[in-house]
Amino acid sequence: MSTKIKPTQDQINNALWNACDTFRGAFDSSEYKNYILVFMFIKYLSDVWKDHYNELKERYGDDEELIQRKLKRERFVLPENCSFDYIYEHRNDTDIGEKIDKIFAQIEERNIEKLDGVFRNISFNSDKLGQTKDRNRRLKNLINDFAKPELDFRPSLWEGKQDILGEAYMYLLEKFASGAGKKGGEFFTPKEVSGLLAKLVSPQEGDRIFDPTCGSGSLLIKVAEETKDAKGNPTDNFAIYGQESNGDTWALSKMNCFLHKMDSAQIEWCDTINNPKLKEGDALMKFDIVVANPPFSLDKWGYENAEADRYKRFLRGVPPKSKGDYAFILHMIETTLPTGKVGVIVPHGVLFRGSAEQKIRKKLIEENLLEAVIGLPTNLFYGTGIPAAILIFNKAKTTEDILFIDASKEFDDGKKQNVLRKQDIEKIVTTYEDFKTLEKYSSVVKPSEIAENDFNLNIPRYVDTFEEEEPVDIVAVQKNIKELEAELVEVRAEMKKHLKDLGFE
Repeated sequence: MSTKIKPTQDQINNALWNACDTFRGAFDSSEYKNYILVFMFIKYLSDVWKDHYNELKERYGDDEELIQRKLKRERFVLPENCSFDYIYEHRNDTDIGEKIDKIFAQIEERNIEKLDGVFRNISFNSDKLGQTKDRNRRLKNLINDFAKPELDFRPSLWEGKQDILGEAYMYLLEKFASGAGKKGGEFFTPKEVSGLLAKLVSPQEGDRIFDPTCGSGSLLIKVAEETKDAKGNPTDNFAIYGQESNGDTWALSKMNCFLHKMDSAQIEWCDTINNPKLKEGDALMKFDIVVANPPFSLDKWGYENAEADRYKRFLRGVPPKSKGDYAFILHMIETTLPTGKVGVIVPHGVLFRGSAEQKIRKKLIEENLLEAVIGLPTNLFYGTGIPAAILIFNKAKTTEDILFIDASKEFDDGKKQNVLRKQDIEKIVTTYEDFKTLEKYSSVVKPSEIAENDFNLNIPRYVDTFEEEEPVDIVAVQKNIKELEAELVEVRAEMKKHLKDLGFE
């Protein structure tokens, strides 16, 4: 492929989406997404490796020993006969599925620090892909799809624009989430919501950023990309951490970070509430920024172990057995540094439900941790139409007041789901930064008023969005009725005349 011909982002995205045709109808997209994304990953590794090899070959000629020594210092190592080109050459082999599995095992072994366990839950030699003949046909189609010129991922082709791959990966994740129904929300947060949350928590140079329910890593990466230096310019001086309980989704997040050049991301496969793995000594690791879109009102979250929690996360109260929202919130607050900030997406019930949750809210407000409550439009998230809210907790608040924003009425009405527009996001962020009352949109509220409301955070209690209806002009309405009645008499007479002409009487 000529280095002068560069496919657009849309062409790359479409080529990747079309590659999914290989599996459509054979099994569900929630399963075949892993095969597509893993294959995209091997193509990326191969093209980057080939590009670097060619660069070194130009520089050092036939000194193969020196070239190989240099290649070993790259951010990853691709063992011999483990490239996409090798897979393509063997696409007609009857044992192609087995060969691909062995290639991934070798890649993982040679890059154990960065890719340990990433491919353990996937097999290209599985009966899931059909019996041998069907499986080989599908794999050959998949290999041919990825050999198309639109899917040439060599960095030299892009002249430094290497986020093209990260964008494509995010595009696929979003498409899979959109088609996965309720399951879609488990691994992907819509990019507009991620972008909004990233701007609200505003990470700074040197921050440690953490997502305890990171899914495929989309929210975590979006927040990391929002990091600014002292002059307000983007910087890659940050460290990212995540925890994810689903093994398949954890693997997707590892690959997602790798494709976004965030190789040093520490993503752990674990149950955040019952078995958190990000620790320093015997204590939970602490972070500057903690963000999450946890599972809404999770049942069986670990209530039975909460009283004896070794990390003392539930001293403010134990959340209800069948609703784990506050379990995640309390974990997030516990893992935040004294100067840190938390941004969490929650269902509205978190704002007003009584009993144990009311007691926890009371403690959080009395400790002056809650900074903002932001109501979002309905139907923003994959798999659920219920409205959600964003809670911002700030351990370094400079005021006792709490800001309420009702952003539920400003959005773009999409076909499948609603979308936050650029102006909607900007308005929310500006209102949060200004921390001011705007008529029918936001309200700065004192904790005493919230206490008077029994620590109910339901947004309409504090932001009055009631629109008075215009008074009805009764005289004008009566006049209009009379005019319509007169018109009706005329129409009936005209109709009677036509019927008579037609012979109907």
